[in-house]
Amino acid sequence: MQTLKNITKDACLYILLCIVTFLMLRGIVRYYPMQDDIGFLQFKQAYIHVAVWKTAFYTHVFSIIFALLAGFTQFSSYLLQKHKPLHQLMGKIYVYDILFINFPAAMIMAIYANGLWPTKTAFVILDCLWFYFTLKAVAAIKKRDILAHKRFIVRSYALTLSAVTLRTWKIIILSIVYVDPLHLYMIDAWMGFVPNLLLAEWIIGRGKRK
Repeated sequence: MQTLKNITKDACLYILLCIVTFLMLRGIVRYYPMQDDIGFLQFKQAYIHVAVWKTAFYTHVFSIIFALLAGFTQFSSYLLQKHKPLHQLMGKIYVYDILFINFPAAMIMAIYANGLWPTKTAFVILDCLWFYFTLKAVAAIKKRDILAHKRFIVRSYALTLSAVTLRTWKIIILSIVYVDPLHLYMIDAWMGFVPNLLLAEWIIGRGKRK
């Protein structure tokens, strides 16, 4: 029964992974070849010639998919039990991608974010928490504290998924009410990760009760 439950759980996870990956790849491919007047870049023309911002943008866009894919595998009980070396390898890819590639890139983007200080503050907090939870997950597994490791990975991945939920909330909000682009971006910056983090804490709390 437990094996069937694990298989069902993994199947649901990978179906969700396929959906998330498709949505992200759909958004990423539009930026190749690198054009300066498409998608999100249409709203960043004031910074498009700032080399450090442009480098950070393309670094984030083309590397976040690896964090999403590698992070998703960490929740597969099958990989953990049957292919532990692969689980560990994907975990390292996830950690290195966030700590050494996406954290600095996302911080630069946060500083240059549209939407004035409310938006900049949201993205800076998001990036710092992302780094902190990921680092704490690494520290926990080095101490063999598997329970703490799992909890911090749940928090970390919830913030990784903000790359998807930020875009999703934008669609949801605009389908209900019109909000001008500036205020929409302010709202979306917070909605992209706060609900994710609350859901992560609910999942962790549910696990504790069990």
